[in-house]
This record gives sequence, structure tokens and C-alpha cells, in this order.
Amino acid sequence: MISQALQHALCDCKLKTVSLLQAAATRLESRRERGHMRKVASKAISDAARFGGKIRFASALSALLLCPALSGCGLGTERPALSLDMPANYREAARGAPDAAVPAVDWWRGFRSGELTTLMEAAQINNLDIAVAIAQIVQADAQVGVLGAPLLPSITGTGTTERLKSPGTQPVSLSSLGLTASYMVDFWGKNRATLYAAEENASVARYNREVVTLTTIVTVANTYFAILAAQDQLRVAHRNLAAAERILTLIKQQFAGGTASQLELSQQEALVATQRASIPPLEVTLRQNIAALALLVARAPASFHVNGGSTAQIVVPRVTAGLPSQLLYQQPAVRLAEAQLASSNFSVEAARAAFFPQIQLTAATGVQSAALASLFGPGAFFYTLSAGLTQPLFDGFLLESELKQAKGLQLQFLQAYRKAVLLAFTDVEQALVALAQFTRQEKLQTDVVAASQKAFDTSETQFRGGTVNLLTVLQTQQTLFTAENVLVQVRLSKLLAASSLFQALGGGWTPNGTLSSLQPQGQN
Repeated sequence: MISQALQHALCDCKLKTVSLLQAAATRLESRRERGHMRKVASKAISDAARFGGKIRFASALSALLLCPALSGCGLGTERPALSLDMPANYREAARGAPDAAVPAVDWWRGFRSGELTTLMEAAQINNLDIAVAIAQIVQADAQVGVLGAPLLPSITGTGTTERLKSPGTQPVSLSSLGLTASYMVDFWGKNRATLYAAEENASVARYNREVVTLTTIVTVANTYFAILAAQDQLRVAHRNLAAAERILTLIKQQFAGGTASQLELSQQEALVATQRASIPPLEVTLRQNIAALALLVARAPASFHVNGGSTAQIVVPRVTAGLPSQLLYQQPAVRLAEAQLASSNFSVEAARAAFFPQIQLTAATGVQSAALASLFGPGAFFYTLSAGLTQPLFDGFLLESELKQAKGLQLQFLQAYRKAVLLAFTDVEQALVALAQFTRQEKLQTDVVAASQKAFDTSETQFRGGTVNLLTVLQTQQTLFTAENVLVQVRLSKLLAASSLFQALGGGWTPNGTLSSLQPQGQN
């Protein structure tokens, strides 16, 4: 394995070296064809005789600065086969063009709720989870700079002055100024592969911000829909309580007239008490969801208010799922897993490159003199050049273990990417079938509520006329109460299925899956 990597790296770098030598030979031949350049060459030789040391150091320093351009041969070869199961279309997709109504960037406006739109925008600006994700981007970008520093030469400046006194000698002064440059030649691409891995991790941080943003705004929508459903259920409970109290009043009148029994009176009183007892749990659900929504928009619950409304007022926007192949670019969770896999690929390359020798170049120059007055004189100049090579021979199998660890992480992210793709397809299919079936159930349940309401009204009228008994009224009232609550739950399920579909599709679609989430105020 090491010999193959070495052979590929030497082959690539040999081509680069041959090209550079050919270009240099061409330039040298053109110079020889010009007669006047011989004088320039003679003058350069004489200058080199006078300032040979300086010229040699400058040449060495130039070569040192050019080394980054010759480093990192053969990167990007570590790419395992993805082996994705890619369907041509979604099974539950509606007929017609798959991209006829793909999600808009501001898809939540399709629900036609001004309050929901305001909450969505407030969450994108103020949500603290999103702010944390943006702070992680700053850290990832800084890490790119940290890991990219070894690809450039390190230059330091020094300045010292000292006075030495030894027994039996006169005091001696020594002053010096100098520059030191060092560079680790990244001939095998270890440092550059590490940099590329860090850059992919920075992409991971950005896609994580997209995932957090999408999760947050979908949670805002779901919580708002839960508030509307709780308000609907409270209205249903209060209507049923009012109907039960009307019938109780009628039974009390009949009981006073001797036409109703104590049993009938007690039954209706129990029903009224049951209806009253069903209201507090609904209030708990409503108020807890309002408090949860306040947290999502970074507001204190005590100062947060939601007007709400009814689930019947929310319009479910039309949306098509597009093609499964498009989802790979639009779903941020898939893009995040892809970036993690790409980062692990470069980490494997860096671990493999660590087996090869490391070349360290160092150059130092400056002036040194016993007197400050002559510090910059002709004889004060000095320089040193050095090159070192380090080859690991035995390290207790450390490098081999690090390579195995990097490969294990690569395999982990490969399987995670495959799962993310399949999970994305599964979420879309589940959301499509849920939205279609709950939409159908809503229509059917609306008919159930209409029939139950008609039956209860008829039984109440006939009970007042004495043609039906109390048991019939109680049965029709309970049927209506149950049907109305089921309708509220079905409408809530339909809205949750719609928001789940938008989440499964990755939120708003943009060209080539570019990032589109809003930035919090004061953040870049």
C-alpha cells in the first residue's frame, strides 16, 4: 500500500518537475540567442562574487517560498463507492410533473397565516439554537486557518544585545538582528489533506446550521398548529358544555313538573360535570404550547402572546416532491452526511501520507557585531541553510493504528451517508401518504360532523316535545362531541403532515441546493 502511494506520488511530481525543467531550458535558450545578454550574465557573475552569500541565501529563501506550490501530489483519490439505491420516482407522488410546485424558499407563507409568517421570521432571526450553530461555523472556519498554517513558511524575527564578562577578560558586547524561515515540505500531501478535511468540516458546520434552521421553523409551525388545535378543542368543549347545560335546565323543569325522574336529572348533572372537567387539560395543552413557542422565538413566556385562530382557517399549500435525485442536493441532512464523508476521505489520505518521510527546510540570516555602530557593516552579515529528513521507523504501530482509525471513521460516515439518503426518501414517502390520506379523512370526517350535528339538533327538539327519551339525547350529544374532536385531530394531523413534507424535502428549494437560511441580526 505504501509503495503504491509512493509510486503514484512520484509519478505526479515527476511530471511537474519535467514541466518546470522544460520551461527553464526554453527560457535559457532564448537568452543565449541574444548577444547583449552575455554582458548581463558577466555582470551578474561579478556581482555574485561580491555578494555571493546574500545571493545564495536569497535563492534558497525563494525556493523555500515556492515549496508550497510543489506540495500535495495526488490528493482526492480516496473516494469509496457510494452504492446508493436511487429510485426514479416516489411511489406516493401525485400524477403530473414532479417539479410543478417544488417548495418555495419561504414555503411557510403558503399556509396564508400572517401570524405564522411573523413567528417563522422571528425564529430564524432570534432562535438560540440557530445562533449556536452559527457560532460553530465561526469555530470551523477558524480551524481551517489553524490547519492551513503549516502549508506556508514560518518566518520569525529576532533581536538581541548582551554584554559578557568572564574572569580575567575584558567585558565583551554582542548585538544581533536576524530572520529565521522554516518550512515543512508537504511532498506527500499530509498537511494539504488535513486542510481539505477541515474545509469539509466547515461545510458540515454550515449544513448543520441549515438542519437546525429547518428543524426550528418546522417546530414553530407544528407548535403553532397545536395551539390552533387546542383552541378548536376548547371551543368544541365549551359548545358541548353549553348544550349539556341547556338540556340540564330542561330536565330540571321536567323534574319540577314531575315528568322527569331523579335518575335522569343525576345523569345529566354528571354529564355537565364531565364536560367542565374536560376543559382544564385543554387549557394546559394550550398554555404549554404557547410557552414552548415563546422559547423557539427567544422570548420570555410571560411577555409572549399568540392570537391563534382555528385549524380550519389554515390552507395547505400545494407542493410536489420533485425527483429523488434532486433531494440529494436539496436536503441539508444529506448534504451534511456527504460533507462528513468527504472530510473522512481526506483524513484517510493524511493518515496514509504520515508513513512517508518529512522534509524540513530552515534558513536564517541577519547581522551580528560586537558594536552597535558596526551592526550593519559589510562584515556583520551571516546566514545558515539547513535541510532535514525524518522517516518513521518504528513507533509502536502508532501510524498504522491511526490509519485504521481513519478508515474506520470513513466507513462509519459512508454508512451514515447511505442511511441519510434512504431516510430522506423514506421521510418523503411517509409525508406524502400521510398528507394525502389525512386530506381525504378530513373530507369524510366533515360529513360525519354534519350528520352528528343534525342528529343532535333533532333529538334535542324531539326531547323538548317529549317524543324521545334522555338516553337518545345523551347518545347523539356524545357522538357529536366525539366527531368534532376527531375532526380537529384530523385537521391537525393534516397540517403536521404538510410541515413534515416540507421538512423531508429540505425546506425551500434553491438552485443546486445552495444555502438560503436567514442570518441572525449582528451575525455574518
